[in-house]
Amino acid sequence: MGLDRLALGGIGTVRTGVVFPGQGSQAVGMGGALVEKFEVARDLFRRAERVLGYDLLAIVRDGPDERLRETKYSQPAIYVLNYALASAVGPKLGAVASAGHSFAEFCSLTLAGAMEFDEALELVAQRGLAMQAAAEIVPGAMAAVLGLDPQPLRDAVAQARKEGAGRVQLANFNAPGQIVISGDRDAVARAGDLATAAGAKRVVPLNVSGAWHSELMLPALESFAPHVERANIQLPHFTVVSNVDAQPYRDVATIRTNLVRSITHEVLWHATAERLVAEGLDSIVEFGGSAVLAPLMKRVTGAPAATHVGDDAGVERFLASLSDAA
Repeated sequence: MGLDRLALGGIGTVRTGVVFPGQGSQAVGMGGALVEKFEVARDLFRRAERVLGYDLLAIVRDGPDERLRETKYSQPAIYVLNYALASAVGPKLGAVASAGHSFAEFCSLTLAGAMEFDEALELVAQRGLAMQAAAEIVPGAMAAVLGLDPQPLRDAVAQARKEGAGRVQLANFNAPGQIVISGDRDAVARAGDLATAAGAKRVVPLNVSGAWHSELMLPALESFAPHVERANIQLPHFTVVSNVDAQPYRDVATIRTNLVRSITHEVLWHATAERLVAEGLDSIVEFGGSAVLAPLMKRVTGAPAATHVGDDAGVERFLASLSDAA
């Protein structure tokens, strides 16, 4: 069961939005102390071992980093840790809206009771396996383009494709002036050069093993779709904003469609964050191993203060702040 049925009976007067970071937020050692201090976190990692058939906590706690970066491990690890952090806060959370970056939307859907933890984790695991298999067929690349508007970047991407450099497209709209491109290695490099010539301040290659959110992931989309179709999914009990179209979910069919589309589709994070803020939130909390989304919320007009909770100490500080507010 998601936390929503408990959370909606929480402190009540504070409207809290919850965000979850996706791939790249993992770090070796995350979650170790959380599991030691909070029984709910221990239970979730035990359940994860039964679902996955391997000791996820050992990989998260001990690494090595190269293994944890593998998509087939990083996605389940991030999902479980994110949700464990929120679960450690428990009924006082008071969530009324949530969004997750890329596959971390599964955390939001679980939090809102649209999916059960075990089944969502199984889907996350299948997603990671499918994406890793696709990346092994055609190794791709990603790069963050800083300081350039979307249209000049689209023009640079189109020019790189026209020149025959390969497949490349816009992948993540994280914030104004922070857009990620993804595709064939040569095409990403060429598009980056053209973006620099068009005025980008920097082009930063990302340390990833595949071209996530690009057409290179089409094989992953095709193999993942049947798993989503068979899954038991309900409407969320509070607002969950999709990062695929930046709209709240209103029907289960759209949830299924967007969970599959997210593998190849652009992550519209900034628009998603704006829609989340439109829910009239008093506070936002990010649950994840690294502070990724909380800093980006500062770029959203009208956003309330965002807090990052990433470990056992963060959970305790957050619970203390809720007690003080009450």
